[in-house]
Amino acid sequence: MQDLLVAVLDSWDRGNRILTNLLQSLPEGGLEARATAGSPSVRQMFGHMYHERMISLQEETPEFAGGVPEKEWAAVEDRAQMAELLADSGRRVRNAVDSRVRQGRQLDLSYDHPILFLQLLSFHEAYHHGQIKLALKLSGVPLSDDVAGPLTWDVWRRRTAAAD
Repeated sequence: MQDLLVAVLDSWDRGNRILTNLLQSLPEGGLEARATAGSPSVRQMFGHMYHERMISLQEETPEFAGGVPEKEWAAVEDRAQMAELLADSGRRVRNAVDSRVRQGRQLDLSYDHPILFLQLLSFHEAYHHGQIKLALKLSGVPLSDDVAGPLTWDVWRRRTAAAD
C-alpha cells in the first residue's frame, strides 16, 4: 500500500512540474493570450489554479492551508513569483494528502478519500493546461510539440531510480 501512495504522490509532483514547465516555457506574449475576447488570460488561469489549490486546502485540510488569494482569477504579474506559488501550493497539497492517508483520516468537507482530492486537482489542472495550449494557438503564439513534448510527456514517461 505504501508503494501505491508513493506512486500517487510522485504523480502529483510530476503534474506540478509539468504545470511549472508550461508556465516557464510560454513564448513572449503568452501570458496575455486568450482563447476568446471574453476568456481569462493565461496569466489569470495560472492564478485561478493556484487559488483553487489554496481554497481547497483551507476547506479540506486547514492545518496545511496558507493564505488564500482574495480574487479567484487574480493575475500574478511576475512569472517567477507564480512558479514559486505553484511550488509552495503543490508541496502543501502533497503534504496534506500524504498526512491524511497515513493517518487514515478523511478530508474535512468532501471526497471519500484524500487521493480523490489529489485527482480532482490533477484533473482541474489538466483541463486548464489544455485551455492554455488552445489560447496560445488561437492567439498566434503556439508552443510547438518540440518544445512541449520534453516539458510534459517526457516528464510522465521518465523512470525514476525508485521505479527501476
